[in-house]
Amino acid sequence: MDIDAVNRRIAQFETMVRAEADPDNDMAWFSLAGAYKDAQRFADSARAFQRVLELNPGFSKAWQMLGQVLADDNKTPEAIIALTDGFKAAAAKGDRMPMKAMGDLLTKLGAPMPEVATKKSGLDASTGTFLCKKTGKNGHQLPKPPFKGPVGQWVFDNIAAETWEEWIRQGTKVINELRLDLSRDDDADKYDVYMREYLGIDEDLLSQLTKA
Repeated sequence: MDIDAVNRRIAQFETMVRAEADPDNDMAWFSLAGAYKDAQRFADSARAFQRVLELNPGFSKAWQMLGQVLADDNKTPEAIIALTDGFKAAAAKGDRMPMKAMGDLLTKLGAPMPEVATKKSGLDASTGTFLCKKTGKNGHQLPKPPFKGPVGQWVFDNIAAETWEEWIRQGTKVINELRLDLSRDDDADKYDVYMREYLGIDEDLLSQLTKA
């Protein structure tokens, strides 16, 4: 890990969330929390993820990462509380991949799986018959892969058009709030990281796709 690069990211996002800048920017706080985590500043990371959740309580990935950094910091009871609350929040939104990740970590920590209401299975013709891997809900398949390459093909095969449209709205927010210029390679890479996190493409899956 390039610690100098991590420290530059920390400085960039600390500037963005200052009171005189944009202290209510949940995406900037999320990025700052991730940079703190990369620097193994777990307490700072946890506080930043908690700020994300104050601003956006339904941010499933932030719940997952909060639980992870608390566990990394050997704060097991706090991690279990965060993961339990996050599991329930993700279940309510239908965010299946963060929900599974939090469930796996709860099991690893020796905690019980939270009880949540389960949705009835089955196809609903009014919303389409394509099952979205991210949400577990029925929708419509995209007419074609949204971009070239194995990741674009995976999106086409696994992500409903409705979920992709939700990402486009969220991605616009990412671009605006993080002031990304997608003509720059570094900014385009940042955008892709957020997209993959939103859609549930973790590093293992990305490695499998790019090696295929």
